Amino acid sequence: MSAPVKLYSWVALLLVLHLLLHVGFAYGTGAPDLLTLALLLAAREVGLGRAAVLGLFFGLLEDALSVLAFGANSIAMTLVAVGGALSRDFFVGDSRIFLVSYVFAGKWIRDLIHWIAMGEGLRQPFWEQVLVQGALQSLYVAAIALVLSVVVGLGNES
Repeated sequence: MSAPVKLYSWVALLLVLHLLLHVGFAYGTGAPDLLTLALLLAAREVGLGRAAVLGLFFGLLEDALSVLAFGANSIAMTLVAVGGALSRDFFVGDSRIFLVSYVFAGKWIRDLIHWIAMGEGLRQPFWEQVLVQGALQSLYVAAIALVLSVVVGLGNES
């Protein structure tokens, strides 16, 4: 199987698993944000325009599940996808260390943008939602990215 087909297959699988965990099993915040992981993996491989469209699609998918802050996920996912697509122009390489730091930063920035885009009445204090919960969720997703890179071989061994 070629590398792009393999990557798109994993992105589709992560999308299905995300929906299964969040909607099917209703784990809520206990489930990892596999949608952001899928978006970050795909954004480095596709061009800027396709990454933005994919981010908007994933954001609308997330917004369909949220009733209070409609549009905040769309903004956050689109901006993270654009940043992920632009990152390949600035950072060359696919080491596991880069992959983990890239996923950690991307997930944390997504949480930050989502917090900014939400209304004041809906969001928790910055230190709680972004600094504590956002950092922990980012570590969670980065750990999954590390396991995925070992199993699938997404990054080099360095």
